Amino acid sequence: MYDMIVAGGGPAGMTAALYALRNGKSVLVIEKYGFGGQITHSPKVENYPGTLQMSGNEFADRMLEQILAQGAEIELETVLSVKDEGDYKTVSTEEGSAFQGRTVVLATGVRHRMLGLEGEEDLVGDGISFCAVCDGDFYSGQTVCVAGGGNSALQEAILLAEKCSRVIILQDLPACTGEQRLQDVLFARDNVELKVNVTITGLRTENGTLRGVEIQDRNSGVRQDVACDGLFVAIGLIPENDAFADLADLTPQGYFDADERCLTKTPGVYVAGDCRSKAVRQITTAAADGAVAALAACRYLNS
Repeated sequence: MYDMIVAGGGPAGMTAALYALRNGKSVLVIEKYGFGGQITHSPKVENYPGTLQMSGNEFADRMLEQILAQGAEIELETVLSVKDEGDYKTVSTEEGSAFQGRTVVLATGVRHRMLGLEGEEDLVGDGISFCAVCDGDFYSGQTVCVAGGGNSALQEAILLAEKCSRVIILQDLPACTGEQRLQDVLFARDNVELKVNVTITGLRTENGTLRGVEIQDRNSGVRQDVACDGLFVAIGLIPENDAFADLADLTPQGYFDADERCLTKTPGVYVAGDCRSKAVRQITTAAADGAVAALAACRYLNS
């Protein structure tokens, strides 16, 4: 029996583990892919307080080393369900394991919706990005494309337009769907171009480096190449929280419907990180959630 089981080994989950361990609690962290989550796709992290520069993998390795040194146990398995047994919870995995914990922190994260193109996965973090705040500086003075036309895509493009020589919006609908206010700000800049009714059909690379994208007009079927140094994909995030809907309310978009207190409707169950409904998803906000959730769990355990 553990004091806390954390589902998810990203910044939120590992911060939760750290804070619980520092409070003398026994902790198991279960991660299905690899510790660090999406941050491992970032070749450089330059916006984490107190650290001038590090890679996403380096950051993840440091966090993992830190919690292991504090006594955390880890399992590389996929959490399928969490059952509320009253005084404790049973966490079951796809691999057939069942673990008991007095509290559970769901730090399941989200995954970015991908374009589904050949070679796309290989270029993530090396030509393909999802976060202008994180990676925009790497393309200063260069040409980038942004896939998408909703609020997220427009916000990314606004940030990129301040750094890049040219920003090309590629929208598969007849017009952008983001707020008019954002459109007014973005398209007032003379280094921004919009292409609508186009689908990205391929990636152009040279020696493993992204050099452009192939697009197809949805009306005429005509294809053309668009040269660029980077592609920012902003076509949505996919939370994977449905398996826990009996423990924590979900928003219509599938995020955990919890505020900054990270509480759920189930005593002893908490949520943290990008899986929670929030306005800003960054490493710092994920870590903050992890701390808040862990301290709430510690108060529950001590009560």
